[in-house]
Parts: sequence; structure tokens; C-alpha cells
Amino acid sequence: MAAYQSLKLHTTPDKFYVEACDEGSHDVLAIDRVSTDISLTVQKDIPPSALTQHICCIVGTIRLVAGMYLIVVTKKEKQGEISGQAIWKAVEFDILSYQKTILHLTDLQAQDNKTLLMMLRGVLHTESFFFSCTFDLTHSLQRLANTSPDFHEMSLCERADQRFVWNGHLLRELLTVPELHRFAVPLIHGFLSVKACVINGKVFDWILISRRSCYRAGVRYYLRGIDQEGHAANFVETEQIVFYGGNKASFVQTRGSMPFYWSQRPDLKYKPRPQISTSLNHLDGFQRHFDSQIVSYGKQIVVNLVDHKGSEKRLEEAFAALTKRLGSDWIQYEAFDFHKECSRMRWERLHILIDRLAERQDHLGYFLVDNEGKVAQQQEGVFRTNCIDCLDRTNVVQSMLARRSLQSQLQRVGILHAGQRVEEHAEFEKIYRNVWADNADACAKQYAGTGALKTDFTRTGKRTKRGLLMDGWNSMIRYYKNNFSDGFRQDSIDLFLGNYVVEEAERATPLLHEHKDWKFMALPIVMVVAFSMCIICLLTTGDTFTETLAYLAFWASAGAVTGAVILYNGREFVDAPHLAHKEKTD
Repeated sequence: MAAYQSLKLHTTPDKFYVEACDEGSHDVLAIDRVSTDISLTVQKDIPPSALTQHICCIVGTIRLVAGMYLIVVTKKEKQGEISGQAIWKAVEFDILSYQKTILHLTDLQAQDNKTLLMMLRGVLHTESFFFSCTFDLTHSLQRLANTSPDFHEMSLCERADQRFVWNGHLLRELLTVPELHRFAVPLIHGFLSVKACVINGKVFDWILISRRSCYRAGVRYYLRGIDQEGHAANFVETEQIVFYGGNKASFVQTRGSMPFYWSQRPDLKYKPRPQISTSLNHLDGFQRHFDSQIVSYGKQIVVNLVDHKGSEKRLEEAFAALTKRLGSDWIQYEAFDFHKECSRMRWERLHILIDRLAERQDHLGYFLVDNEGKVAQQQEGVFRTNCIDCLDRTNVVQSMLARRSLQSQLQRVGILHAGQRVEEHAEFEKIYRNVWADNADACAKQYAGTGALKTDFTRTGKRTKRGLLMDGWNSMIRYYKNNFSDGFRQDSIDLFLGNYVVEEAERATPLLHEHKDWKFMALPIVMVVAFSMCIICLLTTGDTFTETLAYLAFWASAGAVTGAVILYNGREFVDAPHLAHKEKTD
């Protein structure tokens, strides 16, 4: 059952009226701004004096300190069509208060409410929220094909894969009443591209969708590993789709943090040392994770791209050991030291890995529906790829596996002739590389706060010096954000997803008011003053060289000692999340 595609929002001092303007529809959703009750009414109940605006869809409702708020999409951009159904990107949002005024709040409460609103806007303005009022974006083509007719009669929100519905918490009030379901539209977060492409004069649609899970969602360093339910941090399902002449082909891959209990909390160091828990049952969580993955996708070919030395070595060894202990025929483990194998810009060596995986990829296959509507082939499993962040290295390898699958699909449906290769068609090759690089950037911005690294290889097929410089720049920005703004971003995501809920009786949000120790302000000031004095000493000489050297040595020592103390107490200086409890790893 499709959701309403055309909506008008009528606002009065007492109510919000959301009118369905689809042809033949007469439903009006009434939201009482005093009692917060939601019900259906009729068009004649809308007062003529109401302020009216067109909206694209309802994101949902949320309680903040000031009371309830309604969130709507006010502007959208069409991304293309899938199976003839329009797919949209949410571009602009509006957050509307049920309350007419905030004069009932104290100054502290008003400040808290303003901060929470800022958090919501921060999440909404993170690019790449997508929706469709008629097509289920949360499921792969294979999952949709393997359902009953009753499934397709359900509303979009009822039948959606809840792992990928980012506004599920916000829609909870609408979903309690079945009659209201047509006003509810699930939003996915991640990446989506629909391209009309031409090879050998044959026009086909090539689509790439990355669905970011809302379970254990967050930012780079504050969420690693898995939770007690086996949900992996930064889990993303990526589906590549081809439509041509009635044929439909799909290839699905997944990525996610290494599925055991580990953490890597920021502490001002460029690369904090990962910590593996010594108190939690890793095998239990590991099995929970893969049990759910096998149910959803079938066989798991785990491709682990982390380093086999340094701080990442222990993580690789733990992953390999857990796979061996589980002893499942459904899971195969493949380790590849990406940085070692591709050092000194020898990126052609990635084909060593692809060749090593080729036979298993052929066995897994891909999903295919022929031009008569019959399922000709099922995908029997997925590659589950990860590096330490599941971003940069992961995306490079996933794009290469997807290319190999695409080669087979295009030959199967008759687009490529025998012996032809995708790489030989320059125009499509350019589209392919840039879309996969855009996918990398979108996922990286959502998780790490910057565009992806190594995208010069994805876009051009080779590593460049300019790409290395851009990676350096993005790494600097990541360092700043990971240490000084990601706590706020994590709190924002937790608020949006319902991991933290503002209770109705809550008079303030004290967790937003962290009391900083004196060291937080004093030590940085001392360090800045010390190094400033070093520069002054160098620019203005004393009466003797010895005197100048003494001053310089004193202030340099003061700066160095202060800096060492700050680094030693690094976790006290980073921006940490406060609103939702996170597991601590020993």
C-alpha cells in the first residue's frame, strides 16, 4: 500500500492539519497541539484562516524539553525511478513546535531546548536521506521477490526492514493506528544513484543504493564492534541493480565493524589504540551477529582488510580466531593486509585479492529476474567487507567486486558482447567510477565527518599525488572532528533515533551541562602562552646569547610539559557524548 504523495500542511493555533491531495483521496490528519492526539478528520474541518504550505512527507514527531515537535520534509529532489516508481532525496526540513511559546520554560530549559533543536537539525542536514511514497527502498530486489502477496498489501512502514528505517522512532505515534499509515513514509540514510547508461547502443538503468543501518549507528570512534544483540557499528548494505529490457539483476554486499566487543575511544592521539574487552563473551556476540546475517543474506564471505601489524594486528587475530572457534560452514574468512600489499602505490595488487575471491563470487552469484518475470537466479550469500572504519579500503574493494558481478550481469542480459569488458567502454566507466566514489564520500561524511580517502583510485583507477594530498587534508579534518565535535554528533544521532528520549516530566537535561575540570581551560592556555613566549624569545634577543637560550629553554620546557600532561589526560579534553549510555570496554 503506497503512502500519500501530495500533502498540504494547514496550521492553526490549536491544530496541525495534514491534507492528502492525491487524486481521489479525502483523508486529513489532525494533530492536536495541546493534547498531542492524532486522528483522522475531513477537509471541511480545516478552518479557512489556517496557514497553508505544501510539504513532501512527514518525518515524524519528537518530544523535546519544550514539548512535542512535528518534523516534515519541505523540499525534495528527484533521483530517478526504480521499476517506474519515483525516488526522492529529502533536501529541506521544517521542525514545527506544538507549543505557541516557550515562555513556560526556565532559562536553563530554554537553552537545553535550543541545543536539542540544534542536534536535530544537525542530523537532518547530514546529506543523503531518501524516500519513495510508492516503492520500498528498505529491501533488496531479492527480498522483495521472495515475499507473499499479503506482504505487498501492507503499508510501506509496516513491511519495511526496520534496520534501515531512520525515522522509525519518530513515526511511532502514527504507526499505532493502521488508518494513519498512508501518512507515514520510511526514510533511508546512506546513498542512492540512478543512472541511465548506454553500452553498445543499448540503454539500461544502473542503480547503486547504500542503506545505512540505524542499529548501533553513530560516529567513527564512539561506536566500534557490536552490541549485546549482535548489531555491528557502521553496518551498511550496498545493492547494485541493473534494469534492461524487462530483466532485473541485483548484487548485494555488506560492510560493518568487526563483530566482537572492542572500542577505540578518542584521546587526542592521531590514532587511538583499539581496546578489546576482557570481560564480555565475544563468541556469543559474534554468533548472534552472524546468525542474523545468515538469515538475511545466506553464506558470509568475510573480507578483512585491516593491517597485520601494529595496533590493528590484535583485531585481525581476534576476528580470525573467533571465526575458527565458531566453525560454521556458512562463514569463510579471508584476510588481506591492504596497506602492506598496496604500499608504495602498488594498487594493481588489489587484483590479487579479487582473483583469490573469484571462485567464491561465482558460487554466490547474483539475483536475476528474466524478461518474462521469472526468477532465473538467486544470490546465495554476500561478501561482508571491513577495514577498521569500514569506509575507505572497504569501498575500494567493494567497487571492484561489484564491477566483476556487473560484467557477468551485462553479458547475461545481452548488453555486452562475448569477450567485451566493462572497462573498455569509457563513458560508462567514468560514470561507474564516479558513482562509487560518491558512495564512498557519502558514507564517510555520515560516519567520519569528511569525504572518503583513496577515492582518487576509485575515480581514476590509479593512485595520484593529488589524491595523497587530499587524503592528508581529510585526515586532518577527521582528527579535529573525532576529538572536538563527534561527541555532539553522537548525541544528535542518539536523540534522532530514540536511543535517548526526553521524558514528559523532565524539567531540564542536566547531561547537556557538563562541568569541566580546571585542567580543561588552564592547561591549554598555559601551553599556548609558553609556545608564544618561545616565538618571542626567538624574535627578540636578550643581552647575551646565554640569557636568550635560557628563556627559550624555560618556555619550551613549560610548553612541552604542559602538552605532555594534556596528552596523558587526553580523554578529559575530547568532546564525548553524554545523552545515551554506551558500553565501556575493558
